[in-house]
This record gives sequence, structure tokens and C-alpha cells, in this order.
Amino acid sequence: MMQLRTVNVTRYVTPLREGGSMPAIAEADDNFLYVLKFRGAGQGPNALIAELIGGTLARHLGFRMPELVFANLDEAFGRTEPDEEIQDLLKASVGLNLALHYLSGAITFDPAVTTVDAHLASQIVWLDCFLTNMDRTCRNTNMLIWHKELWLIDHGASLYFHHSWQNWQAQAKRPFSLIKDHVLLPHASMLEIVDTEFKALINEDIIAEIVNLIPDEWLGNEDLFPTTQAYRAAYMEFLTIRLAHSNLFIKEAIDARSLLI
Repeated sequence: MMQLRTVNVTRYVTPLREGGSMPAIAEADDNFLYVLKFRGAGQGPNALIAELIGGTLARHLGFRMPELVFANLDEAFGRTEPDEEIQDLLKASVGLNLALHYLSGAITFDPAVTTVDAHLASQIVWLDCFLTNMDRTCRNTNMLIWHKELWLIDHGASLYFHHSWQNWQAQAKRPFSLIKDHVLLPHASMLEIVDTEFKALINEDIIAEIVNLIPDEWLGNEDLFPTTQAYRAAYMEFLTIRLAHSNLFIKEAIDARSLLI
């Protein structure tokens, strides 16, 4: 069974202001440092849900991905922070947040320096097509090199349909046109092979396990769904439909790549 540990945040170390949602490096009661993502940030719990689904799926598929944990934030943190903007963020994020292990010493992936082989590039492109992750471009790769190996981070911009839920069943069947800007698309020459490999590793039970990890308290901000059960069922249906129609986003990616090479 998939499950995440829960830690308690004990120390706010420093903000990471390069992130649009103002994540921070924080220490927890297990004495590890984490990149903490706040439920009170601009995109609210949706960004955490996308991070949870995307990151957990990435780990299931075998990608190097920092451990994800639930991070409990006590209301006392907002009382002593001198920066008003950070203080407001902490106060709005009391309760359960999401964090990734901080990879100390990691450097940002630079496609001009590091070459990714065709199979791994195709795997990452497939994942981002499936998740509709718009945030793996040359400008912002959201990949790190740590101990000479490639690690994925930050899937919070995935599943962007859930910020409005308009025509979400139809959106599940659509290609992902933004894949044309993916930093690894020029190297992704094995997409059809990866499609077969990954569809053998994902099924409805796996999708259900991942979606069931979403805390109930993150699922209370959408009037379209009368219950948290209905809310979860929508995520499960979207991902199941998208998996069944992977040929559509694979074709889009292959066509986009043909224009680059």
C-alpha cells in the first residue's frame, strides 16, 4: 500500500522566493530538511494535490524523486515571523501541508551541460504529457542533478484542469499541446515504447491508491462535488480516461518533436 509519512515542522529556515508559491526550506521533528509547500499559497490545496499525485506516480514509475511527506504546521509559527507576507502564508497554512526531502548540494539540470538518454527522456516526456505538466521547460526545468543522477522535482503545475473543472472529462482525452516546449522533447525518441512500458505499470488500482492519499482537508474547496468521495472519484476518472487515451498525447508529442529535429 502506498502511504506517506507525516512530520511536524519544527523550524522555518528560509523562503525559496524563486518559487511562485513561496515554498520554504524547513526542518521537521525527524531532523531532516524539507522543501515545504504551503496549502495557503496562491493556488491553494490544488497545487499540493497535483504535487502529491505527480510525485507519487513518478516514484511508482521508478523515477528518482525526493521522498514526499505530509508536513503538519502548528499555528504558533505565524506568531513570531517578522516578515508579514510570510507570516500571512504560515497562518493560512496551519494544518497539513506537503514537503519534499531537501537535496542538499543538488544543482539545477542544464540541458547544455547534461545529456539525457533517449529512454529516460521519453519516460519523463510521457509522464508530463499524462499529468499535463506545463512546467518542465528550458526556462524552468524542475529537474536536479544530485550525486551525478537526474532527479525530478515540483509537479505542482500539473493537472491544471482542476483549477476550473470545466469539461474535465473532455479535457482528459485531449492532447497536451504545451509539450512542444518540453526541455527533453528533442531527445524523446522512444515514446511509443515507453507508452507500452508505463501502461503495464499503471492501472485503476494504482490510480486509486494514489488518489486516496489526498487528505480530506484538501478537498473542501470545490462546490461541484457534494462529498470528498465524489471529489476523489473525479480525479480517478480523469486519470483513468487519460491513461486509456494515451495514444492521443503520444501522437501530439511525436508530431511536436518532428518539428524540432
